[in-house]
Amino acid sequence: MHLRVPRPRSLAGQLFAMQAVLIAVVVVGYALFTYISDRGQAEDAAGRQARAVSLAIADSPSVAAAIGTPDPTARLQPYAVQVMRDTDVDFVTIMDPYGIRWTHPDPAQIGHPFQGHIERAQRGETFTETYTGTLGPSVRAVTPVLDGERVVGLVSAGIKVEEISKRAQEQLTALSGVAAGALLLGAVGTYVINARLRRHTHGMNADELSRMHDYHQAALHAVREGLLMLDGQYRVALINDGGRELLGVSGDVVGASVADLGLPAQLTGALLASEPRVDEVHLAAERVLVVNTSPVSGGERRGTVVTLRDVTELQSLTGELDSERGFTQALRSQAHEAANRLHTVVSLIELGRAEEAVEFATAELELAQALTDQVVAAVGEPVLAALLLGKTAQANERGVELVVARESRLDDGLLPPSLPARDLVTILGNLVDNAVDAAQGSLPSRVTVAAYTEAVAVAVADGSELVMRVADTGAGVDPAHADLVFQRGFSTKPAGEGGRGLGLALVRQAVRRHGGTLTVTEAEGGGALFEARLPLDGTGGGATGAGGAGLPRSRPEPGGVR
Repeated sequence: MHLRVPRPRSLAGQLFAMQAVLIAVVVVGYALFTYISDRGQAEDAAGRQARAVSLAIADSPSVAAAIGTPDPTARLQPYAVQVMRDTDVDFVTIMDPYGIRWTHPDPAQIGHPFQGHIERAQRGETFTETYTGTLGPSVRAVTPVLDGERVVGLVSAGIKVEEISKRAQEQLTALSGVAAGALLLGAVGTYVINARLRRHTHGMNADELSRMHDYHQAALHAVREGLLMLDGQYRVALINDGGRELLGVSGDVVGASVADLGLPAQLTGALLASEPRVDEVHLAAERVLVVNTSPVSGGERRGTVVTLRDVTELQSLTGELDSERGFTQALRSQAHEAANRLHTVVSLIELGRAEEAVEFATAELELAQALTDQVVAAVGEPVLAALLLGKTAQANERGVELVVARESRLDDGLLPPSLPARDLVTILGNLVDNAVDAAQGSLPSRVTVAAYTEAVAVAVADGSELVMRVADTGAGVDPAHADLVFQRGFSTKPAGEGGRGLGLALVRQAVRRHGGTLTVTEAEGGGALFEARLPLDGTGGGATGAGGAGLPRSRPEPGGVR
């Protein structure tokens, strides 16, 4: 047999019970206080009433006249009964100066001594007291009957305590009715309020709410995705650790407006938009973010829930994949060309021109090997060498000549671990793609690439920089748009298949992430010259622009590797 453990009462139920008990205690306390107060007031009122009756009787001429007769009882008893009936007192006792009764509500008590204190009245003083006599406890007043200054009799009028309690009980009954109504009204109001509270807390008790809060906080800080909640005025209501990292904000930003977070303009605009956003790609300072927004509504706009996903690494992998895809396409094209050349060699042999066939084949092999040897000799870093070989073939397919400048020199193992090859592929690959697009269709159609290291002098020590230059023979860039060109990728539309809207923006982002600089100027002979400088020894940013300190005097020349 299993014992069933009772489920803890919900928070709403506990509040209801507490408020009901509180109301009951307040009402009962007030009723008790009122009863005691009313009883005291009733006793005071009874004492005043008894005093007034006794004084009126003592001052009555008929009483003084009856006292002087041989049989005062004969005349005073009916009078006392009439006064009791008219004044609503429980007894009126008239007695001689020694306390022997002349009247009493119970005729059998006439002639017996008065039970109570009469000493003060015998001295001519009127007083009030509570005393238990033949009729039980009573509040009574005793006053002398004076003939001049001589006490000729005593009068006592009183009201039984039982009657006083009845009067207080009647008031208490009325008060209890009012208290019961107040308790009922309070209970109903408390129940209605707590019923609403139960709906908001889903019937959970305090322990369950506390446990849910702990789970909520743990989950909030554990997820890597960014979570941002905005209120109806677009102020930060909640942000988790992932959101702070992805947006690059620090400190206490809860309560701050989105416009004051220092985010890029287009990302801020997406967060301030009233309509939902789905899988939009935006660039932060050092990251590529996928942003989703969903308004929180319940009859009115209550805020916005924003989720952020970091796709910087995915975007870099996509760039590498694009480079590999281009390289594969170039290899396919080269395979097709090799097949054509092989057919040419076979045809020459079939025609009996073997010497010309050997000469043709030898020339083609020497040209292909020279291209590979010269690229590898200039750029020993294997990833960049493979990238340039693939881009050379890809550019050739598009009718653009890609030239690696003679001054290029980048040995394998020269790059530090803090500068991964993936970021170099992102930078150089996007610059080359952009240059090929710009040069295609121009005369001549040429892209010149240079990659080398260069010593620089900084304030505290000497260091070196990696310099990557890409020049094209296209239309060039308007100097007035030298900075805006890197913002072309800032789009409110997600990048579609084959889309390139993020290219130059990703280049600037990668350069900034490594503390470098990126500039665009006019190339010799027209076109655009993009230059990226990356510090290799923790020296920070390099030169501030093309042609700045530390740049070689000569431009990359087309006499390099083709």
